[in-house]
Amino acid sequence: MIRISPIRLIDENNEQVGLVETHDAIRQAQEAGLDLVEVVADARPPVCKIMDYGKYKYDLSKKEQQTRASSKQSELKEIRLGRSIKIDPHDVQIRVDQSRRFLMAGHKVQLTQRFRGREMAHKQLGLERLAQICEDLSDIAKIEMAPRWMGRQASILLAPDKVKIEAVKRKLAQEGKAHEEEDLAKLEAQVAEQNLAEEAEDHDDEGGEEATGVGTKRGKGPADQRATNPVDDEINELLGG
Repeated sequence: MIRISPIRLIDENNEQVGLVETHDAIRQAQEAGLDLVEVVADARPPVCKIMDYGKYKYDLSKKEQQTRASSKQSELKEIRLGRSIKIDPHDVQIRVDQSRRFLMAGHKVQLTQRFRGREMAHKQLGLERLAQICEDLSDIAKIEMAPRWMGRQASILLAPDKVKIEAVKRKLAQEGKAHEEEDLAKLEAQVAEQNLAEEAEDHDDEGGEEATGVGTKRGKGPADQRATNPVDDEINELLGG
């Protein structure tokens, strides 16, 4: 209830009406099928506006939600590039796609390349892979941290480039391909499963891999008839295997 009279009135067309007696402003709002809302209570006379109060409250709530969402700090997602630099190119692409989806959702991504045994003598192969991934994601991301070493692994940090991401979304809209919001829970579960599988394989190898890191000792058995991985061939040649 607005008890002060007169008030400074703004009509439903957002035009300044001026000083109006409160009962006249209420009647004008009722005739328009709207509400008279006090928007600046501390002013004297108070400023009131004719509007749809329900819609006004909804718009305020929506703006508050958007503000909270935009102010929320982006989360850091780690994606590991396999157990060593021998990771299959197809598996690398899977991880690039996962990184893209996290970045499009506004999250930072830390890509980690691990090295095993004598692979440490060929660090440039892992660094070249990280550089190529950065290039593949350069349309939506920027490098926030250059490759950093920690033990037998190198990591690089990518951050979403909001301007580029918005440009990609506009392009998709123009092509009639609206950007679909990512199911982050499902994506995070997929990445977690990858990481757990790699950790389990590392655990199985403990005690079986020689100190030189040449490879895991295996018992006698039939030769592996699967097609060789060209990346494995390149690494083995470099390592003299």
